Amino acid sequence: MIDLHTHSILSDGELIPSEIFRRCLERGYRGIAITDHVDFSNVHHTLQSLNRIKDIRDEYDIPILLGVEITHVPPKLIGRIVELSWKEGAEIVTVHGETIVEPVKEGTNYNAVQEEIDFLAHPGLIDFETAEIAKSNGIYLEITTRRGHCLTNGHVANVAREVGCGIVINSDAHSPNDFVSREFAEKVLKGAGIKDVEVAFKNSERILKRRLR
Repeated sequence: MIDLHTHSILSDGELIPSEIFRRCLERGYRGIAITDHVDFSNVHHTLQSLNRIKDIRDEYDIPILLGVEITHVPPKLIGRIVELSWKEGAEIVTVHGETIVEPVKEGTNYNAVQEEIDFLAHPGLIDFETAEIAKSNGIYLEITTRRGHCLTNGHVANVAREVGCGIVINSDAHSPNDFVSREFAEKVLKGAGIKDVEVAFKNSERILKRRLR
């Protein structure tokens, strides 16, 4: 399992980064990314804190990416904060998509997939046009194991399949109990109607290898 969407106490998670790394290593994970929630008020502080890990991360014995999930930023400003996140040292960037269980502003998905991000998190009832743009820009759509956000997994999987857009699967973990096994992730993928579950894991590995160069 490679999980590219987790949260630490630097946003709304329950664990400090080192706890996340250790727990995931013990669960047999092959890679992990911390993608804490940011907007313009905290992106500098969050990445400044995460970047302190870069020089010592090899000691954790698990491949680590340090980045952000841009969250509830006005759609027209997403491009600006994506650029700022890379400038501040992010190694992976995602955007909090239009999940149906939170009041995400309409237009977030559409604006997000036009920027340099790795995947669109829990994109809810994403439309075909937006998915086509994601595909053309090499952006993956997330299938999630997180309660609530997972309600539209079937729709996301269907749209991704129709347009040929890549998918990844993540936990969106905020607490220790949110981390899932590879076996459970496979069940979630199958439950969303995805027959070739290996493709999601391979896509996560592609992102990990590309961003760790």
